[in-house]
Amino acid sequence: MSVRAATSLPSLQGPAAWNRILPEPAPAAPLGRNITADIVVIGAGFAGLSAARRLKQIDASLSVVVLEAARIADGSAGRNSGFMIDLPHELTSEDYSGSGDDRAMIALNRQAIAFGRDAVDAYQINQNYFDPAGKVNGAASAAADAHNASYAQHLESLGETYERLDQQQMREMTGSRHYQSGLYTPGTVMLQPAGYIRGLASGLARQGVAIFEETPALSFEKRGTGWQVTTPGATVQTAKIILTVNGHLESFGFERGRLMQLFLFAVMTPELEPDALKKLGGQPRWGITPSDPMGTTLRRIDSGQGGNRIVTRTCALLKSGMRVQAHAVYRAANVMQRKFDARFPQLAGLKMEYAWAGHLCLSLNSVSVMRQVEEGVYAGCVQNGLGTTRGTLTGIGAADQALGISSHVTRYFSKDAPPVKLPPQPLRDIGANAVLRWKEWRASAE
Repeated sequence: MSVRAATSLPSLQGPAAWNRILPEPAPAAPLGRNITADIVVIGAGFAGLSAARRLKQIDASLSVVVLEAARIADGSAGRNSGFMIDLPHELTSEDYSGSGDDRAMIALNRQAIAFGRDAVDAYQINQNYFDPAGKVNGAASAAADAHNASYAQHLESLGETYERLDQQQMREMTGSRHYQSGLYTPGTVMLQPAGYIRGLASGLARQGVAIFEETPALSFEKRGTGWQVTTPGATVQTAKIILTVNGHLESFGFERGRLMQLFLFAVMTPELEPDALKKLGGQPRWGITPSDPMGTTLRRIDSGQGGNRIVTRTCALLKSGMRVQAHAVYRAANVMQRKFDARFPQLAGLKMEYAWAGHLCLSLNSVSVMRQVEEGVYAGCVQNGLGTTRGTLTGIGAADQALGISSHVTRYFSKDAPPVKLPPQPLRDIGANAVLRWKEWRASAE
């Protein structure tokens, strides 16, 4: 008899601010009675909800149960920066250029974006939560501008559209004098990630998908030809399981010692008053990723996305135990306050309303785990820091595989090698964090 028991459950510091700035959701309804289902999806983030939608697209008669350990959009899905990116965005590179078949990846990324757009239309999700505004790689130094130039050459080789922005254009967009230049690409969708995820969950529920919040999957074990999933209050008997738990794939015993459990941190301002908005200037919505991947990401949003606010995101920490302490958020928040003040001296000292940590999972060879990991158990995990797009894709692919369908998504990810083994502890965390600190110092202006 095969048993997989979780050694760790999701635990994230700080509030999921994107969720907090939306209207209060209805009370959670945890699973409280034993049930059966055709397929159980564990995890209700981008991958899990995309898997559930794809299952229903293929066979509307399927009984699908989704188990979420937290509230919808309170986990990592509500803690990212909301960039749904179509172009190569390799975080381990110097300038985001990919190292594989970029044209194939771009086509799949755009398939994921189209899948999201279709869900927005089908479920009548607020259009403000799925804004095809594009994004900018911001450069604050000559070295970063060179990264942009290199990336622009790569985009030209792929036949992709971009626009170089000068310092004045960057200031007119952001209200900040910090950036020397920028590289605008039009294909990125700027999400209100919590709004999109909540809308996706609501639409699926209306379609008959049973979603149980505050219901972690503690274990699953083989029972006859199917599986029994155990939660704190009840069990689910099911033929198949789709695991969309990203780094917590390791918690269930898969790919142990091969996944990099990374945390990024973010802060969000309070609602900006009219006087602050006047001092700030710039456009009401924009998104900046740093030209150096170890730099600082910024978003400005408006009332349609939860208020006139600015989000700052930076600082990376590898924690193989998948836990960060409150002092790590405190340290990162202080760093981000300084970065905010440097970019917006006209608002310097503005106290942030929210500070939080978000959990990412990467593999050293930049592969995802989207395959059958045990008989009747399928994974859509390891998003390599690209949770919105890659999560959507691996969720779609895991659903296709569970139903025996070969698709562009399954064929692409099935070619991936397994994640390579990481150095042993404690060298892994000590060495990786030393490298991260050095890269952050090198990219400090960004």
